[in-house]
Amino acid sequence: MTLVKFKRRPFGELLSKDFFNMDDFFDSRTWNTGLMNTDFWNGKTMEPALNIKETDDHFEIELAAPGFSKKDFEITIEDGFLNVSAKKEMTKEEEEENYSRREFNYASFERALQLPDSVVEEDIKAKYTDGILKFNLKKREEAKKRPPKVIEVG
Repeated sequence: MTLVKFKRRPFGELLSKDFFNMDDFFDSRTWNTGLMNTDFWNGKTMEPALNIKETDDHFEIELAAPGFSKKDFEITIEDGFLNVSAKKEMTKEEEEENYSRREFNYASFERALQLPDSVVEEDIKAKYTDGILKFNLKKREEAKKRPPKVIEVG
């Protein structure tokens, strides 16, 4: 038996296989390890991050969507889902004597949240400030938490 010094390959077992699988490379090495993540976008699906807080009488939802304006959002309620989408396009062109410069940028997302039956759909409010889209979803009266009722034993 001969001992051979182990030489680690740059991409581990991906290159030691007979065939290099590009799908495995991007699924397991780049996208799932957080290399594509930012503070606001979860890099795998390009959906904005959100926080949901439940209180006794309402839900608060905060959706991180920096760089958009109020007019960029489309918010609908359909079949028990709160659908939030936004699109923003920017084009800038400069024509000078020696050069031409054209820049463009496009950003969009869609997010659908299933609403619980306890929410009053007609009373949902939305507000966008400082890159955060906030929703206030009031609960129905019968769904609000009530203090415990004490029953005396007779």
